[in-house]
Amino acid sequence: QVQLVQSGGGLVQAGDSLTLSCVVSGRAFSSYVMAWFRQVPGKEREFVGLTWTGGGTDYAQSVKGRFTISRDNAKNTLYLQMNSLKPEDTAVYYCAASSSSSSNRWYSQTPYNYWGQGTQVTVST
Repeated sequence: QVQLVQSGGGLVQAGDSLTLSCVVSGRAFSSYVMAWFRQVPGKEREFVGLTWTGGGTDYAQSVKGRFTISRDNAKNTLYLQMNSLKPEDTAVYYCAASSSSSSNRWYSQTPYNYWGQGTQVTVST
């Protein structure tokens, strides 16, 4: 069973930076498309960004230029570096892994079969 264990998060002020980490168990990390999503109460889980197996990245427009996703295959770890945080970034953040080799829905939850436990990020004004 693949497990994703998240760390980081917390309460910060607007304009601050924060880094989330996600450690993935097993030996197949390098073959997973990895993504970050976030969710606020009463809303759908929202795509934040992803990193392909080759290391390329893609981001939601709302975080482009402020957030950076990276992966360290040697450490089985995914990162989300968040800069210039805004109050509207407040949410529970989830990392996700997909073992699928192809999908046309990478920006939705559909292809992701493993999920982290979620971590709260709160940005105050």
